[in-house]
Amino acid sequence: MAVDTLRAHKKSQAAERFAAGAEWSDEGLVFCTRPGSALDAANVRREFRVVCKAAGIGDQWTPRELRHSFVSLMSSTGVPVEEIARIAGHSSTRTTGVVYRRELRPILATGAEAMDRLFNPARPNLLGDGSSKPMAT
Repeated sequence: MAVDTLRAHKKSQAAERFAAGAEWSDEGLVFCTRPGSALDAANVRREFRVVCKAAGIGDQWTPRELRHSFVSLMSSTGVPVEEIARIAGHSSTRTTGVVYRRELRPILATGAEAMDRLFNPARPNLLGDGSSKPMAT
């Protein structure tokens, strides 16, 4: 699916390159402005709003919210914070933890519950299944 979309984009970009003629700035970019130059933050935000509006979800969304949603989804499905940090391009998990503290709460809670079960096996199961049996060792 992604490969097909990129191929279609390449064809569309070739048409834009042809239409721009000598104005085209060939920098070898996959995503660029209409004359071929690098996108800046304002270009990305503007195009993102256009896409959101076309998708019927309004034009108030920002790329930053997409990033937060991504981290939240990864966190809620149990992806380790180290992996989230790597995918998000953070140099350390500290950055991920500080910026996305709210989104990472499920990972931190799950880790804390696992540690609690490990060091206190007679305590009730805190994962919400109602079990109060000690953890098997």
